[in-house]
Amino acid sequence: MSTGEHFDVCVVGSANLDLVATVDRLPGPGETVSGSSFAEYPGGKGLNQAVAAARAGASVAFVGAVGADAAATTLLQVMADDGIDATNVAMAAVATGRALIGVSVAGENSIIVVAGANGTVTGHGLPPAAVLLVQLEVPLPAVQAALAAARAAGAITVLNPAPAQPLDEALLRLCDVVVPNEHEVQLLGGAAHLLALGANAVVVTLGSKGAELHTAGGVAHVAPFAVTPVDTTAAGDSFCGALCARLAAGDELPVALRFAAAAGALCTTRAGAVPSIPHRAEIQALLSGA
Repeated sequence: MSTGEHFDVCVVGSANLDLVATVDRLPGPGETVSGSSFAEYPGGKGLNQAVAAARAGASVAFVGAVGADAAATTLLQVMADDGIDATNVAMAAVATGRALIGVSVAGENSIIVVAGANGTVTGHGLPPAAVLLVQLEVPLPAVQAALAAARAAGAITVLNPAPAQPLDEALLRLCDVVVPNEHEVQLLGGAAHLLALGANAVVVTLGSKGAELHTAGGVAHVAPFAVTPVDTTAAGDSFCGALCARLAAGDELPVALRFAAAAGALCTTRAGAVPSIPHRAEIQALLSGA
């Protein structure tokens, strides 16, 4: 059920407890390596992006599911701490989602996600919001239902198609802005194909190389920010959440993307998923100094 409040951003997605091991280098297939440290962090692409939008200044509602366990208590506290409305977070009869993450000293990562309660998310009963943000760590029918409901309500619909997988064109036609990385955009048929299906814009994130904005008017480059990466786990999520916060605030897309790029860059300079996500003042400081 909705609280009746109108939000800047509604995020439908996953909430996980991340189990993170730091290693000198990531193991290859069949290889065991020794870790130097271990930590548990709140995460999940949905929760990460909700936190990123909230810390960027948006009022945020999260729609997802957790289990009846200690991990759920941790994740719900994160939502409370960042002022995220959790009215639409369901309590499932299975364990809260987990992510097993290896992070190298060079800042690269390898991730295994166990969906758990995230697999029960339906995408129905969304609270009203200016922008809907979805990813692909919950069932595709839930993603499509959320996009359809938000489109019918007049919201801007934003899809981060991760983890990478082929998607039905009916789902893609419901997206105003699609934010894939270089690999994901190829799986979806390329930026031109997504624009032909009805997307107003395709934003291809390029990691340390910045991003590309594809529209009917052509391609524009979004310049990166020079930082020293520590952990890239939630960089894309910070980018997406910050982007949606600024779209909800009325920014034009190029302006919103510059803000998002700064958020993503700052996120890489700290360890963990949720702990690394920057606040609005930090992002604005980086933009002012660029």
